[in-house]
Amino acid sequence: MRAVVQRVSQASVTVDGRVVGSVEGPGLMVLVGVTHDDTPEKARRLAAKMWGLRILDGEKSCSDLDAPLLVISQFTLYGDARKGRRPTWIDAAPGPVAEPLVDEVVAGLRDLGARVETGIFGADMKVALVNDGPITLIVEI
Repeated sequence: MRAVVQRVSQASVTVDGRVVGSVEGPGLMVLVGVTHDDTPEKARRLAAKMWGLRILDGEKSCSDLDAPLLVISQFTLYGDARKGRRPTWIDAAPGPVAEPLVDEVVAGLRDLGARVETGIFGADMKVALVNDGPITLIVEI
């Protein structure tokens, strides 16, 4: 699994002109990509990593501050643009594999006590955020 994690002061995701998920910071906006060999165990490990990642002010984590997370599925994190001008998506898991694993990340966070908002899997989503810092990390499990 691969995640792009951004510390935010606010973030939202809109589908068909309607806000379907939003957080007011401090918090994290997390884009999650799934590849073919990912498992529910990896999803739970990613959730634990996000919950305990100490990148909020004062080296605090979401668990320290009860800070919210906005989790959005993002198959393009496994895009490969090394050859040519058109990326290939061969490393991205197909929807029937990826969706339950993204759901598992969200469930894992909620089981840890996190307040989690989400996008809609497979939808055309418009994401808006204020990156605080800015701080952006790539995390792989």
